[in-house]
Amino acid sequence: MQVHPVRRSILIAASVLSVAAVVALCATAIAAAGSSKAKRPIHRASTLAGAWSGRYGGAFSGTFVLHWKQTGAILTGTIVLSNPNGTYGISGSVHNGAINFGAVDVGAKYTGTVSGKSMSGSYTSPQGGGSWSAHKTG
Repeated sequence: MQVHPVRRSILIAASVLSVAAVVALCATAIAAAGSSKAKRPIHRASTLAGAWSGRYGGAFSGTFVLHWKQTGAILTGTIVLSNPNGTYGISGSVHNGAINFGAVDVGAKYTGTVSGKSMSGSYTSPQGGGSWSAHKTG
């Protein structure tokens, strides 16, 4: 069966238009999906750099001041403890709101969570452990 040339042209054009419509529909869906991702809030790691003031209780109790420097997830700095009294070097890391750091000179290890300008958790030392909390002051 032969198809009239004009009719054949119409069938080819209809087929091409159908394929073009499907491609356009897919492209629109992909673009819409991409733009909805772009509108989601971006959760960046909070900047811990600066001064923090806090308290701790348990085997030792007292106050402390942290001075953090932050490079990506890596933390370095100093901690000034009231008990045992002194200034000690600290290092640690933060990832998805979880913080871990240690004061090697006093054998203390701290773990906890960070949310905005506050953080809290627990500590361990050779003499025992306890809890701690701090807020950003500068």
